[in-house]
Amino acid sequence: MDNRQAYADAGVNVEEGYKAVQMMKKHVRSTFSDRVIGDLGSFGGLFRLGSYNDPVLVSGTDGVGTKLKIAFLTDKHDTVGIDLVAMCVNDILCQGAEPLFFLDYIATGKLEAEKAAHLVSGVAGGCRQSGMALLGGETAEMPGFYGEGEYDMAGFAVGVVEKDKLIDGSKIAEGDVLIGLPSSGVHSNGYSLVRRIFFDQMNMDVNDKIGQSDKTLGQYLIEPTRIYVKPVVELMKAVDVHGMSHITGGGFHENIPRMLSEGLQASVTERAWKKPEIFSLIQEHGKLETLEMFHTFNMGIGFVIAVAKDDAERALEVLKEAGEEAVIIGKIDSGNKEVVLCP
Repeated sequence: MDNRQAYADAGVNVEEGYKAVQMMKKHVRSTFSDRVIGDLGSFGGLFRLGSYNDPVLVSGTDGVGTKLKIAFLTDKHDTVGIDLVAMCVNDILCQGAEPLFFLDYIATGKLEAEKAAHLVSGVAGGCRQSGMALLGGETAEMPGFYGEGEYDMAGFAVGVVEKDKLIDGSKIAEGDVLIGLPSSGVHSNGYSLVRRIFFDQMNMDVNDKIGQSDKTLGQYLIEPTRIYVKPVVELMKAVDVHGMSHITGGGFHENIPRMLSEGLQASVTERAWKKPEIFSLIQEHGKLETLEMFHTFNMGIGFVIAVAKDDAERALEVLKEAGEEAVIIGKIDSGNKEVVLCP
C-alpha cells in the first residue's frame, strides 16, 4: 500500500498539508528582511543577529487561550494569529527588546489548507506590525485529538537588547508616573469567564447585538490584541523608560507588580480613562465587583509604562506623535509591591 494512502486511512491528509504550506508561503515571506538567511523548507530558520556590543536575547512564548472558541463560533480565523503574536511580542517588549523573529505552532484534528492559511496570514500580519520575521513553524494534523473544526495555536518570539539598555524595573522610583496605552477590548485573556457570562448564563449568540453600538457580541470578542512595538520603540528613543508591563492574564493586580521592586506600589486612578463598553457589559451581566474586574481584565489599558515625573509630558507627546491616545493612569508610591486602586 502507498504510504500516503496508509496515512490518509489513519486520518492524516499529506496532500492537504502540502497545499497548506504553498498557501502560507506568500504570507511568511512578506515578513522577511535581509537579516533572514535562506528560504522556507529548511530544518531550522536562520537569522542574522547583526552588530551588538553585549546583546541579551529576550524570549517569550504564549497562546491565544479560549478566545479560539470565538474564532470557531464566528468562523473568522484571520485575526487570532495577530493575537498570538501580540501575546508574545508585547511581553518581550517589556524588557526593552527589539523583536527579531517569531515561530508558530498550529495543531488541528483535520487540516484544512485554506483555514490554516488564514491563521498564518494573521500571524504574518502581527509579525509585520512588530517588525519581526516569521522564521518558521509547524502545522500538525492530529486525528482524534481535537473536535471537528477545532485547533490550537502557540507562538514563540525572540528579541534582543543591549545589556546596558535592558529594562527590568530597577530604575522605578517613588514619584514616577504611570502611563497607560489603550487596549482594543478584551484582548486575549479572561475568555473562560466571558464565555460563561454571555453564552452559558445569558444564552447569547455571537451574532446577537449588544450594548449601545451596532456591533455584535462576536465582533466585540474577536477584536485582536493590540501590538505596542512601534510606539514604545519610539518612546524608548526619546525618554528613559523605567519599567513596562503588559496587562494580560491577571489584569492590573498580577502584571503591574511584576515590574516593581520591593517597597513600591502602583497607585492607579481608576477614573483616569474611559473604559470600553465591553467591560461595563461584562461587569453588569456577570455581576462582578470592580476589584474582580481589575484582577481579571485589562479594563481598556493594554500596556503600562513607568517614567520619571519630569519625563511624563515629553513621553505623552512622543506617544501622541506615534498615534497613541496615551493617558496618565497613576503613580508610584511606597508600599507593598501591589496595585492600589484610587478613586
